[in-house]
Amino acid sequence: MTLTKGTEAEFTIESVAFEGKGIAKVDGLAVFVPNTAPGDRVKARITKSKKNYREGKLLEVLEQGPRRIEPKCRHARECGGCSWQHVDYPYQLEFKSEQVQDHMERIGGFDTIEVKDTIGCENPFYYRNKMEYSIGARRWLSPEEINREEYVDDRCFAAGLHAPGRYDKILNLSECHLQDPVSYSILDFVRSWCIEHEVEPFNIKRRKGFMRNVVIRTSEYTDDLMVNLVSYKDEPEIIEPLSEALLKEFPQITTVINNVNDRSNPTAVGRYEKVLYGPGYITDRIGSYEFEIDANSFFQTNTRQAERLYAVAREYADLQPGDTLFDLYCGVGTLTLFLSDKPGRVLGIELSKVAIRNAQKNSRKNNVDNVDFLQGDIQEVFGEEITGEYGHPDCLITDPPRAGMHPDVVEHLNTLKAPKLVYISCNSATMARDLKKLSAVYAIEEVQPVDMFPQTYHIETVAKLRLKDEN
Repeated sequence: MTLTKGTEAEFTIESVAFEGKGIAKVDGLAVFVPNTAPGDRVKARITKSKKNYREGKLLEVLEQGPRRIEPKCRHARECGGCSWQHVDYPYQLEFKSEQVQDHMERIGGFDTIEVKDTIGCENPFYYRNKMEYSIGARRWLSPEEINREEYVDDRCFAAGLHAPGRYDKILNLSECHLQDPVSYSILDFVRSWCIEHEVEPFNIKRRKGFMRNVVIRTSEYTDDLMVNLVSYKDEPEIIEPLSEALLKEFPQITTVINNVNDRSNPTAVGRYEKVLYGPGYITDRIGSYEFEIDANSFFQTNTRQAERLYAVAREYADLQPGDTLFDLYCGVGTLTLFLSDKPGRVLGIELSKVAIRNAQKNSRKNNVDNVDFLQGDIQEVFGEEITGEYGHPDCLITDPPRAGMHPDVVEHLNTLKAPKLVYISCNSATMARDLKKLSAVYAIEEVQPVDMFPQTYHIETVAKLRLKDEN
């Protein structure tokens, strides 16, 4: 079969690739088709033709495989928020362990390390404590609308999530199952109120309009509920009546914020913000530690699974009274504080100034006096001066961004030779790459995936390392 761009053909999905795309094989050539599951017999159109593979667009599921289920949400096929709703949850967990195992073997070169079963989420829906909804002047059309012969107008007040790969079009949601159901109800109310009061959505291409985002934060352990209204302009005559209407309709809201983003960047972080109601933050816990979460603060998106992830890290760290602990890429200090009860001294290092300020505030709020935070680039500040001031670490935690650690940082870890090392990663491919270099000095004893994001292919992984015996 000649698979050129535009070819329509039938395929049997045999397995799944790292980003959750189904894989079919035709004469040894891999064909990647999103929104499919193993065992599916599908009809697809080739959209990209490369030397060693093809990419296709799903046109029709001819025969369902044993792993395919009916998605909970009507937007599942078009929405990038949870692209795996069509796959049963037990297989999602199985696949994630297999992917980490594949990375450990293929990239890391480890053929004797067995990856443990993925720790799943008790509720694979409504698990997010933050949803960042976008607002725009053009909506994403469904496949049925695109294929209609008559013209379908995409201009409207669209509120929802960005269509995959499109910054200028919004999937206009009519439901969402990622956050507490009140979240979608608030979004729907804002959309209806703005339409009724002729408030314009922001048009990012023309840089015109008013409403840009609705960001909702909920708390797992308190009743706090934040609504952050992101606008392009500072116009109290619009935003204050909207805030009052929200509070009347949803009396459980505890704080309302207005972020004003009058710049061209598409983020929901304003150049400045105003507190319209309440304290301007919500409070939540991880373990016994309490955190104040501002509108633009980072906080683990899945609180319950963050506790499970941190529990694994604590077990792997095996901290003893009096230990010195270094936490690299510490963010706002949630894990740093979570692990602070046993060590004698703890140091968190982070590049972001805002994160460090939040970490220091969290430390004071929880009356933790054995933790210090240092702001700076890990590559630059993590050197001999640190150990000279804080002592040699008995344990080191590293939780780098998706790109993994810089080679110089990996080399420094090998030179430092902390007795215990815990590596946390949101990208098991780059983790495996770094572990391969670290294995010159450390033994990788255990690898534990934790599912922080059900209905997606994303996976967090924790690795337990111990310094090799030099004798």
